[in-house]
Amino acid sequence: MAENKAMYYNDYLQLDKVLDAQHPESFKPGNERAHDEMLFIIIHQAYELWFKQVLFELDFIMSVFEKKKIDDNSEDLNLVRHRLNRVVKILELLTQQVTLLETMTPLDFLEFRNLLIPASGFQSVQFRLIEARLGLQMDHRFNKNYYKRTNEGGFDEKDYNTINETEGRVSLLSLINKWLERMPFFENDLWKKYQSQFPLLDQLHPFWSDYRHIYKNGLNEKEANRINDFDNTLFENKSNNADEKLIENPLFSAAAMRAALFIMLYRDFPVFQTSYQILDALIETDHQLANWRHKHIDMVRRMIGMRMGTGNTSGRGYLEGALNSHYIFRDLAGLATFLIERKNLPKLPADLIRKLSYSN
Repeated sequence: MAENKAMYYNDYLQLDKVLDAQHPESFKPGNERAHDEMLFIIIHQAYELWFKQVLFELDFIMSVFEKKKIDDNSEDLNLVRHRLNRVVKILELLTQQVTLLETMTPLDFLEFRNLLIPASGFQSVQFRLIEARLGLQMDHRFNKNYYKRTNEGGFDEKDYNTINETEGRVSLLSLINKWLERMPFFENDLWKKYQSQFPLLDQLHPFWSDYRHIYKNGLNEKEANRINDFDNTLFENKSNNADEKLIENPLFSAAAMRAALFIMLYRDFPVFQTSYQILDALIETDHQLANWRHKHIDMVRRMIGMRMGTGNTSGRGYLEGALNSHYIFRDLAGLATFLIERKNLPKLPADLIRKLSYSN
């Protein structure tokens, strides 16, 4: 009977495969060896390993929000918060990794750049899957025709189909929207003893009627039109005077936006602390992706100037367009527009305070 072989570091990590996965084109017979191509390959392989981990974390996060019932005080949501924060830390690391790539000079890159054509980072299937899983929709992508290419510089048929299939599935953004819409804290029974500060506005819950009055009264003369954005974003009450840059193509429903704003306003209550941190982590995920894109633009500007990308994109121009367009959770970040000072927050009824405080 064969004895079980003791676990060995090299075998556990399969280092024979990992460390034999670097084969620079410039090292092949007939080419002049470019020293920095090894660095280029290892950095991008490291990116792909971290992308794999991000997708692994997103699998768990989405499995929680796919449940029919979510307990906001459950271990599941605590793990979601923890793993979203891990995603944020990974994205921070990816941005820092660009600085290592920048130890390669433009002349160093030119030694092997033409050997890469038409391959490029644009063809990273895992990064496209991360964007799609988070909720970046095709219609919101900069120069979306780039993403449907199967010619040189685009995707092969297998990867193209994988990306299309993922884009057709429910996204984290959609799941978060449904989770927010289910927030139960505006049930009539909890607001029976609420004392309105202002005359009630038609068709508005007493809390939101008061909040709208307070928000409007706090706007200065130059900000007066923000009340139209408030009405459109939170109540789908459209106005010709609304700021189209702020409210263009909202991705979250008005009900979800009201729930998210309420969580942000009263985040100090125990029941909202985890939920608020999840929303904040989603906003920070967008922020870190933008940081990574911005750092990438600076690096590309330094390396190739105004030249085309190796994958036949416009290079820096494409990256700048993506930076400005590819915000996924911008609606949540935009809620900062509608905050009021803590001292002016409407006082919640005692029945609701007990529920928010886990009190009996």
